[in-house]
Amino acid sequence: MQRLNQLSTRVLVTLSSLFFPLLAQAQVQAEPSLDEKINQAVAPVANAIGDFVFSSFTVAGVSVPFVLVWLILAASVFTLYFRFINFRALKLGFKLVRGDFNDPTAPGEVTHFQALATALSGTVGLGNIAGVAIAVSIGGPGATFWMILAGLLGMSSKFVECTLGVKYRNINPDGSISGGPMYYLSKGLAERSPKLKTLGKVLAVMFAIFCIGGAFGGGNMFQANQSFQMVTTVTGGENSWWADKGWLYGLIVAGLVGMVIIGGIKSIAKVTSKIVPFMAIIYVTAGLVIILLNISAVPAAFVTIFQGAFSPEGVAGGVIGVLIQGVQRAAFSNEAGIGSAAIAHAAVKTREPVTEGLVALYEPFIDTVVICTITALVIILTGAYGSSDANGVALTSAAFESAFSWFPYVLAVAVVLFAFSTMLSWSYYGLKAWTYLFGERPIVANTFKILFLIFVVIGASMQLGAVIYFSDAMIFAMAFPNIIGLYFLMPVVKKHLDSYWAKYKAGELVENK
Repeated sequence: MQRLNQLSTRVLVTLSSLFFPLLAQAQVQAEPSLDEKINQAVAPVANAIGDFVFSSFTVAGVSVPFVLVWLILAASVFTLYFRFINFRALKLGFKLVRGDFNDPTAPGEVTHFQALATALSGTVGLGNIAGVAIAVSIGGPGATFWMILAGLLGMSSKFVECTLGVKYRNINPDGSISGGPMYYLSKGLAERSPKLKTLGKVLAVMFAIFCIGGAFGGGNMFQANQSFQMVTTVTGGENSWWADKGWLYGLIVAGLVGMVIIGGIKSIAKVTSKIVPFMAIIYVTAGLVIILLNISAVPAAFVTIFQGAFSPEGVAGGVIGVLIQGVQRAAFSNEAGIGSAAIAHAAVKTREPVTEGLVALYEPFIDTVVICTITALVIILTGAYGSSDANGVALTSAAFESAFSWFPYVLAVAVVLFAFSTMLSWSYYGLKAWTYLFGERPIVANTFKILFLIFVVIGASMQLGAVIYFSDAMIFAMAFPNIIGLYFLMPVVKKHLDSYWAKYKAGELVENK
């Protein structure tokens, strides 16, 4: 009997060794991967939200999202109302960034430079790399012109919202700062008129909800998704060991992000003030090398951009279609009018709210006018545009690789750094919106941080289309309540600007030596 049992056991082991691998293989082929399951679950919700936010009307046969008109109109109004502050105050803004007028005794948590670096880390990111590539691939080179114009106008929007972020911030008992649109919408509108108090509270809650969604979307999932795609591309593409392990990449990144965000804005500012200049130098230098190698073709590239902006031949629905692509990607990249950066700038050490508005002028300028233009020129000059089926960050990678075979590895480093720093900033934005709604208690803050890290994993596991659509929708939705408040409060900003500008012109500002 014992021998019979041993024989039976051997037979079973043999059959198992033969059939179980085949059965496992059949299950792998029949069942979707974990990444695919996550995408299937989240994509329908993301698409529904995107369709609602990007409600559009038709112009010359092209669908124009209302939110883009809302943003560009506001930027134009602020530029005119503040008499082209986006150009005339650049010199003073640079002095403030450099620390010429820093006051170490002023309330706040970070310097002007650290605040700018933190806010830039939230805007200088994959929108500059993947977003520009998407705009050029869909709208043609002419989309670059509209990106630059939107960036220049957006400087005025950024000035208004960041000034208000400091003006109406809360200084907590422990010295920490809570600021941003949630506070200037509720406190500022109530100050303007008691009749606006209820409206201000409603707009503040709306903004906070959208900001949390934006933190999970564009500030988190989009970053994780595109950086994972870049790592996969440089390590073998579809044959890469990472190809089906988006969840694992997400876990690693979530761990690194978690180690920084535990320390709050001071910890985030210390990291971003070092990463942002470093990553910008890497990416800009790489782009400039390619541009210099093709310097003779640069004038023709700008002619192509200008001609494409006004006379595209059947590209993305003509001029309106190209304009939409340029403005949309610029707005997603620099977030002017969105209100997010005001949350970071509110933490600055200053007694003059308008100083941080002047510092903030450099965000859209660096982000869109400089970095986005470099990306677009690289794509155009290398001929990657029109000769590659790649999209998003893969198109930018193909453009760099056409110049030097090893450049995609440099780009991969920049992409990972961009994504990491953007997630750090947006974790802070989302946290402040979260605590505005649910209170400043540690358990409330920690709950958000855990959820944020979970969404890093989800983002790395989703398909590109759903991530981009959800990212755009949540971030652009923030513009609706924010800009309504900016219209009501721009006279307050003008009063502060006129007072500070008079002191500056009279030489009354104390300059650090």
